[in-house]
Amino acid sequence: MAEGDGDLQPQPPPLALALAIPSTIKRQSLRPAPRGPGPGPGPGLQNTRSLNPESLLDCAAKAVAEKWAFERVEERFERIPEPVQRRIVYWSFPRNEKEICMYSSFQCRGSAEDTATTGSGASVGSGAVSGGVNTTGGSSGAGGSGDGLPFRRGIRLLESGSVENVLQVGFHLSGTVTEPATQSEPETTYKVAISFDRCKITSVTCGCGNKDIFYCAHVVALSLYRIRKPDQVKLRLPISETLFQMNRDQLQKFVQYLITAHHTEVLPTAQKLADEILSSNSEINQVHGAPDPTAGASIDDENCWHLDEEQVREQVKQFLSQGGYYGSGKQLNSMFAKVREMLRMRDSNGARMLTLITEQFMADPRLSLWRQQGTGMTDKCRQLWDELGALWVCIVLNPHCKSDEKSCWLRQLKKWNDMDVCPLEDGNYGTELPNITNALPQSPNLSQDSLARPRRTVFTRAMEACDLHWQDSHLQRIISSDFYMSPTYQREGESLLFNCQGLPLWLEHVPTACARVDALCSHGYPREALRLAVAIINTLRLQQQRQLEIYKHQKKDLLQRGVTTITNLEGWVGHPLDPVGCLFVTLTEACRQEDENAMDTGDSGDSKPPIFHHVPVLGCQENGESFLSLALEVGLMGMGQQRVMPEGLYAQDKVCRNEEQIIGRLQELDLDDILVQTLRKQCILLLEGGPFSGLGEVIHRESVPMHTFAKYLFSALLPHDADLAYKLALRAMRLQVLESSAPSSDVTHPHHGISVVSSRYPRWFTLGHLESQQCELASTMLTAAKGDMLRLRTVLEAIQKNIHSSSLIFKLAQDAFKIATPADNPPDITLLNVALELGLQVMRMTLSTLNWRRREMVRWLVTCATEVGLRALVSILQSWYTLFTPTEATSIVAATVMSHNTILRLTLDYPQREELANCARTLALQCAMKDPQNCALSALTLCEKDHIAFETAYQIVIDAASTGMTYSQLFTIARYMEHRGYPLRAFKLASLAMTHLNLAYNQDTHPAINDVLWACALSHSLGKNELAAIIPLVVKSVHCATVLSDILRRCTMTAPGLAGIPGRRNSGKLMSTDKAPLRQLLDATISAYINTTHSRLTHISPRHYGEFIEFLSKARETFLLAQDGHIQFAQFIDNLKQIYKGKKKLMMLVRERFG
Repeated sequence: MAEGDGDLQPQPPPLALALAIPSTIKRQSLRPAPRGPGPGPGPGLQNTRSLNPESLLDCAAKAVAEKWAFERVEERFERIPEPVQRRIVYWSFPRNEKEICMYSSFQCRGSAEDTATTGSGASVGSGAVSGGVNTTGGSSGAGGSGDGLPFRRGIRLLESGSVENVLQVGFHLSGTVTEPATQSEPETTYKVAISFDRCKITSVTCGCGNKDIFYCAHVVALSLYRIRKPDQVKLRLPISETLFQMNRDQLQKFVQYLITAHHTEVLPTAQKLADEILSSNSEINQVHGAPDPTAGASIDDENCWHLDEEQVREQVKQFLSQGGYYGSGKQLNSMFAKVREMLRMRDSNGARMLTLITEQFMADPRLSLWRQQGTGMTDKCRQLWDELGALWVCIVLNPHCKSDEKSCWLRQLKKWNDMDVCPLEDGNYGTELPNITNALPQSPNLSQDSLARPRRTVFTRAMEACDLHWQDSHLQRIISSDFYMSPTYQREGESLLFNCQGLPLWLEHVPTACARVDALCSHGYPREALRLAVAIINTLRLQQQRQLEIYKHQKKDLLQRGVTTITNLEGWVGHPLDPVGCLFVTLTEACRQEDENAMDTGDSGDSKPPIFHHVPVLGCQENGESFLSLALEVGLMGMGQQRVMPEGLYAQDKVCRNEEQIIGRLQELDLDDILVQTLRKQCILLLEGGPFSGLGEVIHRESVPMHTFAKYLFSALLPHDADLAYKLALRAMRLQVLESSAPSSDVTHPHHGISVVSSRYPRWFTLGHLESQQCELASTMLTAAKGDMLRLRTVLEAIQKNIHSSSLIFKLAQDAFKIATPADNPPDITLLNVALELGLQVMRMTLSTLNWRRREMVRWLVTCATEVGLRALVSILQSWYTLFTPTEATSIVAATVMSHNTILRLTLDYPQREELANCARTLALQCAMKDPQNCALSALTLCEKDHIAFETAYQIVIDAASTGMTYSQLFTIARYMEHRGYPLRAFKLASLAMTHLNLAYNQDTHPAINDVLWACALSHSLGKNELAAIIPLVVKSVHCATVLSDILRRCTMTAPGLAGIPGRRNSGKLMSTDKAPLRQLLDATISAYINTTHSRLTHISPRHYGEFIEFLSKARETFLLAQDGHIQFAQFIDNLKQIYKGKKKLMMLVRERFG
């Protein structure tokens, strides 16, 4: 990108992408002739903090030192004076601490203006470092405190005086750095050496043996020493220059002293070199001059900062192997942020580092595993891949990228793209999205198929971006000037280049245009990015205005049909290029207020919220227009865009996540009068936007809901325009996809460029989250409307119409109840009534469906109705059949209403208590009629204090006993009757229960045994007649010998008729087993013993022989109760011996015990 009189000036040609670590500089030093007298001690470095202006020599030396290799200087000029050499060498060391910070910490924040002029703006020796802007993406920090990062540690070492013996020889800096002693380590001194060229560190060596992406703290300390204290650094010209000035004797002495000082290390090398020099045919004699590691780089050497590529590979590989655990995801995001930082500083290592990262990502063994298994990658991995793809878009959109460099990147991207394991752009779902180079205003008749690609990977957008260029003259003028406008005489009629105010437009596919903005920001062109962002927003405004005009013509027809079209092939929120977030961050960063002396080098954990101020937009004719108000406007436009829900879990989840990110940024803005005006204006436009707005009157069934966005708008608008806030939030409450009717879509699009309606309804994976956000919006409105009956009623109607989840409505009811009943203040009756209404709806919704929280809901509703008052309780009691099951109505609702605590809580007088009790009794009788099995006992309990009601309930039980009730239910009610003093009724119910019972011979642990024993005991206590009546029932129902014998024993121990019923006489005589009714029971018991014995002997095992003998002993006791019992038992034993003579051991035991 070239022409233009703005800030975006042509730069030196970018270097080809290289992956080799630059070796230590050892350029051949050629000295053809003497160039002046030998140097004396030489002047020391001047203190550049002096108030005196820089000399012309220093100005020229600074420019040459930054742009020219020293070899080119030597070739260009035959004779270079020593003072000039000294100043070039002096200015060749990096001058900006931010550059040192960038290579020694995860992320350094530098101001936009500073980063746009990297390496040429800071004065040497200046200790202060400019603050700056944040990157548009990535994470700022490696985790933990920034104090542990090499840059911070290097500063501490420098400030503690640990740097010594600093010497600069040409383009080589050396020194020692001493680490102070710790509890576990002694004091250690490390030798540090740094080579540099054209204001870049090209290689580093440290005795600590550091293995990391970043420079160690010792390299940082030495570098900062040179930047902050240049006057304390001994400066010498390249060593070849010094050697050139020596005569033969001096050279011999120099070499011999050098060998003596390091003879054990250099003697073999010295002898080898001497032999080669003395040989006329040696290779060393074929080359003119000799290498000098202090003489700077040659013309052909790549000029870039030192980056340890192997360490980059190893660390990325290690982080990926951890699978997103142990903070590795944060570490990788920090590496992405470092790439963005390098790009912003216009450092060629940005693309180099991203290439290394991508290679390791593509080599991740999990990719092939996921592909073979057909499973999707984890969410954290997906986000990392998204950022990787977005960074490559930034790389290839570098406005000063050479065509051959872009071709090289395109070949590499295609290579990765063609690999089978390359992740798709939207996970496992191949949604067809438009090509990045297609602009919306063009090709109105273009079909969807022609815009689609069958397979889109995370690199597809970057590959498409390679087709974009910056040579468009209109684009050049937009980014080059704040005052680019159309001439006044050309502002009439339609124009694709300017709006009616003459401000420039940029008509391009919005995410693509925003990718350009991101690229400009990322490559250190913040002013140009702002200009393009403003042009994009003016275009969006014009598009919004035209959409409103289209809707006005279609409004009547659309409202009648209730259908609409989706006008965007891809939504801006959740888009892989994050266009809304990109524009918002670009605009707000221009308005950020920060400490100019701050440098963020890591995650300090105590980040303060940003502070913004209004910065006017130059060239804008509207009053009050600022970058901050534009940021708010574009955030609202993007979030309010109607967009179809994408397919696939990951794509839908990304929409939700991106919404939250944008709203989080919006919430950072402190809304003043200007921003409130922008907010109100945009909200009105969104409400009137028809099918083009997600908050318009008519939306498509598959549109992404606006609940999260509307919640933010409601809270922001409420203090300033409550009516608009409620109108907007109520409009947003809808969730069309859950509505039963799905009208056919209008697929025509006569008035706009590209319009697509989804013909398929994808599965909404995030529906649960969306419903919860809908609930949050409703809860926010309920809270705000407290005390306002009209608004509460409106919100209630919206909830009842639009929320379809009983659990969420119950949550809203609970929230409303909690807000309406503060601990220290009287309740808000209007909000309480809303809570009750919602609770009643929940009851109706869950009445015929299974819900594990149903009992909790019922109890809560009674509590809520109690707080509302008597009339609410009466109402739910009278309409119980629409709200509760009979069991709930009697056991929970009526029982709670009639409890002592409820009466006290309501402070009712006697007539009110009677009214409530009558309602409860009526409910109980109705429930008993409907479900006597489960409600009869509760009905009797509730009707105890009313004789007529109690009798009615008892009759209901009697009527139901022969048909629908079980013996256990009847026994329970019979016991209740006895407890209440109705023994004859208890006897009747127990007799009915016995008719339903069947106890087999081997059920000697049946739960009904106690009930049978109790029923017989009750009959015995009532008298001989009652006992005679129940014994036939017992004989018919019970076939278990032990139970029958137990009943028989109890009946013979006491005389019948001990209940003391008035009018009954107690004979006081024990009953005989030879006479009725016990004779029948005795015969049945003996018969049961005989049958049980034969049954047990059929499958008896030796281990049960002892138990069987004891059983026969109990049988003998029962036999002996009969007059001829001993004879019967003897015959019984003989029969056993005869029938089961094969069981010899058992029969032997029988003979031993019974003869």
